[in-house]
Amino acid sequence: LDLAPARLHTAPAPETRWRGQAERAGDVAAEWAPVAGRVLLGLVLAWFGYHELTSPGQWTGYVPVINEASQLAIVAVLVHGWVLFTLAVALIAGIAPRISAAIASVLLLEIVISLSVSGLSDTSMRDVGVLGLAVVLTGCRNQRLVLRN
Repeated sequence: LDLAPARLHTAPAPETRWRGQAERAGDVAAEWAPVAGRVLLGLVLAWFGYHELTSPGQWTGYVPVINEASQLAIVAVLVHGWVLFTLAVALIAGIAPRISAAIASVLLLEIVISLSVSGLSDTSMRDVGVLGLAVVLTGCRNQRLVLRN
């Protein structure tokens, strides 16, 4: 004979249920956000790398110090395009993502400084945000879908 009061099973309050779901969603986002950031940064670098490789003459105006009409400016754009494209592949494939992000950070810092010399613009401010993403990815120790950390 059980004389203890009966315990009714009650569903958690709606706010508790929502809070738990929000925490789970936050955990999933924290786990997968570096992958999303890495792929998105890779896509940006691939886009610009591809265009520098296929139309280098349109980008020579961004090469500092060198005459934009010179062959040297074309070569500089082509080298820059290959570096961007190689970093894009490494980031998307997860090949040494922290090192790739660190190199991308240095490259993006160079781009931001180069663009900012002539004054702040929408383009330079956008690139500051892309630089910020690269810096954050440089610090992400635990990432999914990587070939080598």
